[in-house]
Amino acid sequence: MNVILFGATGMVGQAVLRECLRDDSVKNVLTIGRSSAAQTHSKLREIILKDLFEFDSFNVTDLHDYDACFFCLGVSSAGMNEADYTHLTYDLTIGWAKTLAHVNSTMTFIYVSGAGTGGKSMWAQVKGRTEQALLELFPNSYMFRLAMLQPRNGEVSKTRWTRISYTLFWPLLPLVRLVWPAGVITSEELGRAMLRVGQHGAPKRVLENQDMRALGES
Repeated sequence: MNVILFGATGMVGQAVLRECLRDDSVKNVLTIGRSSAAQTHSKLREIILKDLFEFDSFNVTDLHDYDACFFCLGVSSAGMNEADYTHLTYDLTIGWAKTLAHVNSTMTFIYVSGAGTGGKSMWAQVKGRTEQALLELFPNSYMFRLAMLQPRNGEVSKTRWTRISYTLFWPLLPLVRLVWPAGVITSEELGRAMLRVGQHGAPKRVLENQDMRALGES
């Protein structure tokens, strides 16, 4: 399997990239982002873009011969208005999704969303519209509604307040996972779940945390 990965430098993307590089079934990984993942590997290739909205002028020949896209880009809605959050969430995701669909509409597209997507809050509505557009665009698209992630291999968020939160609550995560097993997934389980769905699909197209954890454990 050949994989395109967006957001390889974020906490989720770091976990997914690690599992892609470790898995022998993955032959090539192309990362697209604003900065380098700072890794060297025989099957890793990077495209660095100053502006991630360059999809309209992007050379699509770089996107041929890939079987799956793992879209792990995301921003916090904290302090953002709906228009700005929509631009960085819906517009960016769907812009790249349409570019990829033009190249290969049968590829598997996995979008990392969030637990609570589709709810009444602004971010949940925007994420919900993004999910629906992807489900309509790709027959083989899957929504990963991530709840709480437990980093296992040094994955670090690029967002300052998230790093602070993980520093404060890190000792409690094993206990939270014990009392709320459906709510916490390890970074290794998430990466393995994404690879499994990328290769074999899943029984349903919208997966909650417990679904991803079951796929990652098996």
